Amino acid sequence: MRLINAILIMLLLAIAGCGGSSSTGGNGGGNVVPPPPPPPPPPTVTAAEAFDFLNQASFGATAVDVARVVDTGIEAWIDEQMALPASLHLPHVQAQPVPMFVGLLHNDRVDIWFRHAVNAEDQLRQRVAFALSEVFVVSQVGALNAFPYMSSDYYDVLVEGAFGNYRQLIEEITLHPAMGIYLSMLGNEKPDPLLNIRPDENFARELMQLFSIGLVELNMDGSVVTDLSDQPVPTYDQAVIEGFAHVFTGWHFAGFANFEFARPTAANRTQPMQLYPDFHDTGEKRLLGGVTLPAGQDGQADLDAALDNIANHPNVGPFIAIRLIQRLVTSNPSPGYVARVAAVFNDNGAGERGDLGAVVKAILLDSEARDGGATEASGKLKEPLLRLTQLWRAYDARSDDGSMLPVNGLPPSIIFGQGPLQSPSVFNFFSPFYAPPGEIQAAGLVAPEFGIATEYQNTLVTNTFFYQAFVANSFSTSDPSFRPDTVYIDIADEMALAGDDEALIRRVSDRLLGGRISDTLRSEIAGMLALIPGAPNELLRVAETIYLVSSSPEFAYQR
Repeated sequence: MRLINAILIMLLLAIAGCGGSSSTGGNGGGNVVPPPPPPPPPPTVTAAEAFDFLNQASFGATAVDVARVVDTGIEAWIDEQMALPASLHLPHVQAQPVPMFVGLLHNDRVDIWFRHAVNAEDQLRQRVAFALSEVFVVSQVGALNAFPYMSSDYYDVLVEGAFGNYRQLIEEITLHPAMGIYLSMLGNEKPDPLLNIRPDENFARELMQLFSIGLVELNMDGSVVTDLSDQPVPTYDQAVIEGFAHVFTGWHFAGFANFEFARPTAANRTQPMQLYPDFHDTGEKRLLGGVTLPAGQDGQADLDAALDNIANHPNVGPFIAIRLIQRLVTSNPSPGYVARVAAVFNDNGAGERGDLGAVVKAILLDSEARDGGATEASGKLKEPLLRLTQLWRAYDARSDDGSMLPVNGLPPSIIFGQGPLQSPSVFNFFSPFYAPPGEIQAAGLVAPEFGIATEYQNTLVTNTFFYQAFVANSFSTSDPSFRPDTVYIDIADEMALAGDDEALIRRVSDRLLGGRISDTLRSEIAGMLALIPGAPNELLRVAETIYLVSSSPEFAYQR
């Protein structure tokens, strides 16, 4: 078809050059405008490139997904993913029998999180929601331990809002009772000097510091704005904190006639908080940028104006760009990368500010994410949970009873130093500014995930991969002691290659490293296999190979 189009264009141009008449005009000799050429085909994606992309945009590359990305191209895969319906968590938790202590349902909440991370079709949405959960943090650790339904619903807000609008998302977060409890906005009252009541400032501080603008003014490229003394310019002061704290007064659990008697119920734990006007401060309030809310406004008007004030602050674009780039692609994005993504946050091309779907797409399609070339600062250390989900997805992990909790029933936060909505504080599992002492810190770089990469934690993670390779695999399920809730990996393909050292190493490295294995690691594995004779030691040879790759620095590093 392309050849036919080219011939037709050449013929039309030849006719025009010979003075042929125009079919669209009566001027006798006008030029014929050729039809536009067909759009260029999408850029060719190699299997290795698709593998790297999927480790950014999903919970781990699989052979099926790699083939799909190679076939459709990266942008088309993103578009397909964004069109998929959201896989939610709350329905699964609500379907479980209610235990004596309802907080035990957090185990079911974590279970469905892993099921979606490993098996859900909407991988990009689930992956972005996890990234957002590390920015807009609430945690079952503490006040939410008795509220598994509320926590599940909060996570679903992030799932459904992953490609939505930032301004809408921060309003849903602000009014969600999980956030209300976690950062003590729920039940926040207007001041009463006689009773020594002052509005709680907790949510006001964290909304600005952690969820939107940070502590200092930023340029579009994420660099810090400084004053004439070369000192960072702060984004807000105590008066602004107090102004926002007074905005966030009068909200409590929904469905009650009286603020003082509002309590959690089966219905309102998953409903936005309700405004109780008598407990809202209607005085003037100072906001960002010298804006002052006038006295006499109701609570909803104050809330709308305050969230608009934050969402339109120039810091939000670079702030959110840096946080999501760090979670999805690289710990140290260049200023140009940040600026390009921030520009999309400011305007998605259709005049919309805060389009998170456009932001995610810009992050994943940027040249620095795709073909920017490896540098000392590129890539990132994978979060421990992402190493586990990548292994499980690569090896089609499952359990006999369908559950997907990690080994021994221990909370993921114990084994991996992190778990879904299990952060030790509102500051997440690690700081975005963390730089381990040594070469990384000396180079002025950061590596946030190293904040939980302690010797103790690394040992637990490595032991988990040892257990997965040697015990929890598809050739060990016949053991009478094998529990039905044990998540095991399918190693049938590797067992078929167990007698061929080179083929076995290549197969495992294809699954876990995208086929790129260093000579050093290959040599170490080959040396180990040389010590293990063939039959009847096929399982041992396969387990050693999977373990050595999954516990290697090469597997822990995300390109």
